[in-house]
Amino acid sequence: MTHIADSHGVIQVRGARENNLRDVSLDIPKRRLTVFTGVSGSGKSSLVFGTIAAESQRMINETYSAFLQSFMGSPARPDVDALHNLSAAIVVDQERMGANARSTLGTATDAYTMLRIVFSRLGSPSAGSALAYSFNAEGMCPGCEGLGKVSSLDLDQLVDRSKSINEGAITVPNFSVDGWYVRGFAESGLFDPDKPVREFTAAELDDFLYKPSIKIKVNGINTTYEGLVVKVQRMYLTKERESVQPHIRAFIDRAATFAACPDCGGSRLKPSVLDSRIDGRNIAECSAMQVSDLAEFLAGVTAPSVGPVVANLRQTLDSLVEIGLGYLSLDRESATLSGGEAQRVKMVRHLGSSLTDITYVFDEPTVGLHPHDIQRMNGLLLRLRDKGNTVLVVEHKPETIAIADHVVDIGPGAGPAGGRIQFEGDVPALRASDTLTGRYLGHRVELKASTRPHTGQIPIRDAATHNLKNVSVDVPTGVLTVVTGVAGSGKSSLIYGSLPQRDGVIVVDQSAIRGSRRSNPATYTGLLDAVRTAFAKANGVKAALFSANSEGACPNCKGIGLVYVDLAMMAGVAGVCEECEGKRFIARVLEYKLRGRDISEVLAMPVSEALDFFTEKPARAILERLNAVGLGYITLGQPLNTLSGGERQRLKLAVHMGSGVATYLLDEPTSGLHLADVDQLLALLDRLVDSGNTVIVIEHHLAVMAHADWIIDLGPGAGHDGGTVVFTGTPAELVAKSDTLTARHLRDYISWERNASAVVANSGESMMS
Repeated sequence: MTHIADSHGVIQVRGARENNLRDVSLDIPKRRLTVFTGVSGSGKSSLVFGTIAAESQRMINETYSAFLQSFMGSPARPDVDALHNLSAAIVVDQERMGANARSTLGTATDAYTMLRIVFSRLGSPSAGSALAYSFNAEGMCPGCEGLGKVSSLDLDQLVDRSKSINEGAITVPNFSVDGWYVRGFAESGLFDPDKPVREFTAAELDDFLYKPSIKIKVNGINTTYEGLVVKVQRMYLTKERESVQPHIRAFIDRAATFAACPDCGGSRLKPSVLDSRIDGRNIAECSAMQVSDLAEFLAGVTAPSVGPVVANLRQTLDSLVEIGLGYLSLDRESATLSGGEAQRVKMVRHLGSSLTDITYVFDEPTVGLHPHDIQRMNGLLLRLRDKGNTVLVVEHKPETIAIADHVVDIGPGAGPAGGRIQFEGDVPALRASDTLTGRYLGHRVELKASTRPHTGQIPIRDAATHNLKNVSVDVPTGVLTVVTGVAGSGKSSLIYGSLPQRDGVIVVDQSAIRGSRRSNPATYTGLLDAVRTAFAKANGVKAALFSANSEGACPNCKGIGLVYVDLAMMAGVAGVCEECEGKRFIARVLEYKLRGRDISEVLAMPVSEALDFFTEKPARAILERLNAVGLGYITLGQPLNTLSGGERQRLKLAVHMGSGVATYLLDEPTSGLHLADVDQLLALLDRLVDSGNTVIVIEHHLAVMAHADWIIDLGPGAGHDGGTVVFTGTPAELVAKSDTLTARHLRDYISWERNASAVVANSGESMMS
């Protein structure tokens, strides 16, 4: 193991054992760019995020008063013997930027705040102070309350008029007859809950559906009553569609129709604000401009009274352009940004910072980036390093590994088979090593000798979402189609704007899986039902005993395994439950065994080990799917909130794989995958297609493009320079006949010498000509 001589110039990690780390000790050079590599689940995140970044942030939090700490929360101390020479750590991750419909790119970066100040001083006629230009404050359109859109509901999707309230007339999800919501209607006294809704008088129907919020008493308890339509709009329609549970999302799609607010035209603002202009443009028009165009417009705003504000605003906009997000607009809702876009937006805050000697921690910053865009991202990472910062990057892409000053490779496998340092040193030494990463750095894929014929096609016609220019294209069925193009070219707008609404389309994305801290792979996949049944059958007892959410739960920790202690003015802490020692179950449940293992031991098994353990067919069927999607290393009881975006996507895919023939829509399934893991993913996609499914993948990974049966390439650039289909055809046709950015990078990537014959063979007739 290589150790850096100057002990003050390194972050010293000694005896790290977080998650699967095996007493890891290493020295990481400060003020350098270090890339951490290794297969999925090898322990990279446990070392970088769970140990180094977590301890840095914990120690910073401890410098604040106990009062402030109570609001901030404080992560638990990681399982490590010692960490020396830490500096303040800033984690720039891929977490989506919330699902608040009032949050936009402009509000998230403060660019809209600065734009409001400019308009409050120069807008003519003036609408008032900066707050008067805010769609979240004084300037909001009263018609839509600043949301820019209004909704209408199909009442037949909310109410079965032939029934009474007590008979289940309300058909809205989560409104069960014996639940609190329905009781509020039934006991309101405003109408007879035993009378069919179709017999309500006009006044009763208005009270039932549209009555604004009022205070009433139900059985002597003060509560609030509001009409069903009002309640549904508040509970479900003011939230981003992507943020709600799947069954609620399906209900919204059935019941609600959204349209631009007729009062403000979707601008979110009231008329007096829209009348206020600078050089002929109002603030809504400026917010709707592509960021790169807005930067040019502001170059003409030279009034001394706003000089400093405009300078700061232009710096923010220029940073967005530089980071590859110049195609976005300030009015773009934050929740619609991809994980990669969200991460790059967060980077903008740090590019202009005067702070140095900071440790920046990045989680796959190339996610969502076409090979053409990665060079720009590399430049930004190097800029942060050259300002005197330590840059730690968890990454799989060889283009970013290549710029590292230092590489730490963790493995050799995943889960229990990982957690050890395989290599430390520079990139040339890594290439020369015999580690899995070293061997794959020079890996080149071959185009397939033949592509599968399509069985039909899904037509997309006149797609115009975001920057799409009335795109019409046919997506072949029965094959693997890769949709690609530079970041912002319109890939997600084309696919997500057209396909998810169709029957038989299963969307498998990286969004968070809703659930409590009790949720884990066993509960999410339904595996726990099969496990409980197996335990119950083997021991002749009730299956409910083997649920940590039911009869078998430890009463002290309520089946969570942890006890959360509120320390009043200090930050709350979580400790392992002393009663069950973190096993989650009461002692007598742990006496029941299945082939020598108790239920807590089974839930602690990785998927791969459980596959060897279970002989029962229902359990094996689910475990085989989990293993097939590359999740053999995760444990059955691992909390879902600890999974990465890529792991969440593969978990969802495992669930859906048992649902019969369908069209699968995947969004960058290579996220979080080591170069060696991509081969396994490609084999899985082939299995899905060969089983009669259609697989459509939005992807930038060149190995996936080379393996496709069909490619749809969007571009030629991003934003208003994109939005058109620049190529459709086989990968061989792309490299042989096209000169798009994708074609150029794919040509550089494939093994031309061994591939020439395949290219020639495949460059003839298109399978969809």
